[in-house]
Amino acid sequence: MTTVHSYRLLLASLAVAVLHHLPVGNAFAPVSFSQQPIASTRLHSTNQSPDAPKTPEEDAALQWDLFTRYHAVNGEWWGTWTSYDYMGDVTDTTVAGVSLQPNKDYSSVAHSQRILASSTQSDCNTCFSSSEVRTMPIATYDETNLGKRHRCAAAGMVVGPSLLPKSGLMSTELSLRHGDGRVRVTFQHAPVWERGVEPGSCPPQGLKLFRATVSKEKLRPCTPDDVSDIEGQIQGPPTAEEERSAPAGTPLFFRPVPPFKWHAKWAGTSWTWGPQTGDRGWAIEEIDEADSWHGRPMGDSSSVWSLRLPGGVLIQCPRVVVGGVSGLCRLAWMPEDDGEEGTITDGNNAKLLRVEASVMALEPIISEDDEDMMVGFYPPTLGSLRCDMLEKVGELEGSTLEERELKAEGFSEYDEVSESAVTEKTETIKPMAENVSQSKSPPMDDKMKEKIKADPRNALDL
Repeated sequence: MTTVHSYRLLLASLAVAVLHHLPVGNAFAPVSFSQQPIASTRLHSTNQSPDAPKTPEEDAALQWDLFTRYHAVNGEWWGTWTSYDYMGDVTDTTVAGVSLQPNKDYSSVAHSQRILASSTQSDCNTCFSSSEVRTMPIATYDETNLGKRHRCAAAGMVVGPSLLPKSGLMSTELSLRHGDGRVRVTFQHAPVWERGVEPGSCPPQGLKLFRATVSKEKLRPCTPDDVSDIEGQIQGPPTAEEERSAPAGTPLFFRPVPPFKWHAKWAGTSWTWGPQTGDRGWAIEEIDEADSWHGRPMGDSSSVWSLRLPGGVLIQCPRVVVGGVSGLCRLAWMPEDDGEEGTITDGNNAKLLRVEASVMALEPIISEDDEDMMVGFYPPTLGSLRCDMLEKVGELEGSTLEERELKAEGFSEYDEVSESAVTEKTETIKPMAENVSQSKSPPMDDKMKEKIKADPRNALDL
């Protein structure tokens, strides 16, 4: 048995702490992409500040509303599931669909996964002429059990963190929806022990990232249960060919997004949740540098694992989750760019979606009889959730990358101190010839000339 210090984790709302300086606005009602007959989401408001639902029943109704508006809709989410290891290398790819099918009155949703085992491509760019699809039932959700693993915030959703019973991995899934597209990433952390400690000889000392699976999904029509050799029934994942003729407002997964496009002025709304504060809506006029984590792909410290992927996707998570420390799992997505002049997209502004979940694990269970004895771990918990829905409103002006870096390191205002620091940091060494030409020697009088004539080494004094 292993002894540990007796302590308990404090659950705090990280999202609200970050946004305490932002102006508060009315909670935004999510746009309905489905045709379900459910009223718009509304939060209780006190002094213009949205507050948490007052009862567990109201909270469950709110979550069910968001879930059936953004994710459990008429159709299936088809994409290519790409798995990455700890080094960021691709280990596996699978074409599959996520089916979240509500019943007629939207009182329950059947969740299943449809794995494409084999297929033959037809002349259609998005269809398979013959397919073999394996359907795997997962669960059936309603208002009473959805909140056991799911938490929604506007267009964002987190599933977990939860322990997988067979493998013992901790799974945390983040999702963002925009139009008929969705990005979903699943982080899986496995138990690890310190160097020199025999694995299994004591409780795990941390949870290290084992695998990250990313899926860029498109909403497709529902397919029948038996799709073997049914021509044109499976449209499959999004393709570059169909995106070439996609209408304005459609997410584009097959496009390069240069790093500088992330650095802009973004404004919009934010939805935050914490176990103590509940759901809140915020109006964001501009994101400050400290909160612009989407512009720092490597994260804010060496403990962050990250990948930047084509199509404007950025993922970040803790390399190792340890007890007593919350870890941030993040997903940022730019589904649209600025519209090109002279095209049908002229006047369209770039979009940025972000979702951030704080997870905590390895909280020890202390014996009631002996405060110095640990008898197990509590299940992992969700500490906070935040989803931002932003639009580009302009370019950053009067601020270089060096200046913004200094601000992120702790300069709250760009004053004379930070200005001198930037000047010192960005100053370049002038050419040697230029330095020589600008230096001036003192004039030589007759006495100095005589000294140099007597001993030429006296010229070194000039």
